[in-house]
Amino acid sequence: MVTQYKRLISLDALRGFTIIAMIIVNYPGSEEHVFFTLRHTLWNGLSLTDQVAPYFLFFVGASITFAYSKRLAEDASRSALYKKIFFRSLKIYAVGMFLNLMPAFDLHTIRWTGTLQRIAIVFFISAVIYLNTNWKQQAWITGILLVGYWLLLTFIPTPGYDKAMFEPGVNIVAWFDSKFLPGVMWRGTWDPVSILTNITSVASCLTGMLAGHLMLSEKPPNEKVNYLMTAGVLSAITGYFWGLTFPVNENLWTSSFVLVTSGFAALLFGAFYFIIDIKGRIKGILPGIIFGANAITIYFLADVWALIFYVAKFGGTSLNEKFVNGLQHVGMDPSLASLLYALLFVCINFVPAWILYKKKIFIKL
Repeated sequence: MVTQYKRLISLDALRGFTIIAMIIVNYPGSEEHVFFTLRHTLWNGLSLTDQVAPYFLFFVGASITFAYSKRLAEDASRSALYKKIFFRSLKIYAVGMFLNLMPAFDLHTIRWTGTLQRIAIVFFISAVIYLNTNWKQQAWITGILLVGYWLLLTFIPTPGYDKAMFEPGVNIVAWFDSKFLPGVMWRGTWDPVSILTNITSVASCLTGMLAGHLMLSEKPPNEKVNYLMTAGVLSAITGYFWGLTFPVNENLWTSSFVLVTSGFAALLFGAFYFIIDIKGRIKGILPGIIFGANAITIYFLADVWALIFYVAKFGGTSLNEKFVNGLQHVGMDPSLASLLYALLFVCINFVPAWILYKKKIFIKL
């Protein structure tokens, strides 16, 4: 029975730190000079950057459980909940499309996919699943999605070939996009945010939803930590060994990738919950809470700020180039200079996040 509805500070903080990580990896001082782990892996493998998006979806899943469990317990109108879910998804998708079109707003080069678009689609599907299933059914759905996706990619021959292909742009995911995804693709002939990868992206969200069920249960707090940590370790290990035959790959959002990243996310959730919500130690996590209070709004503002700090030219040079070039001139490693600029950009975005937080303005798309 679900009886606890207390807001978890740890969940807010984790969502905020994930947004901070997104800003760092999306806005380096120089695209040419970035530490390896702050780049997306070209194909198979796992860098820190590869883990940011699945973490966010995991925490979205946990948030869905908290957001809608109380409404269901209060016997809220199902039609009203469906309407709210649909329009929230639509708004998030629209914001993603606005960012894709910015600054030229050229409809001839429109890209229909992206980070916010994936979040919108996954949120909609996952929230609908939550309203119509219990946690056991959600666990079964997660397993079916992961196994079904594995079967799809490894046992169905790629059209035009006599076997299943698994190379960049040459696989059933890329083929499906070439047939059904309109607009421009990020990699020219394929897109890392593709149609079929929504299947396993939903699975990433559902794993977070299962964690949310655990946190809302009547189990003692320390027992919740034990369950989260145990599930996290088992999930990561299972994903690792599955990855030996079905590689961990963010571009294809493979089933092994889901298990490894969800396992790590569960471990983080457990650690933050123990330190913050059980032990009450919140020193040092305030930036995460502030960013997490208006996560998608700050993500949107970062793209807007980028027009000034990355696109606009001042004396023929953008601000990020001036910064990195200046530090290189005094002998600093260019990759370190690039990272320092990304951290400075985080601080710039912290200003509106802090203002909104202090004024208790929480913008919910």
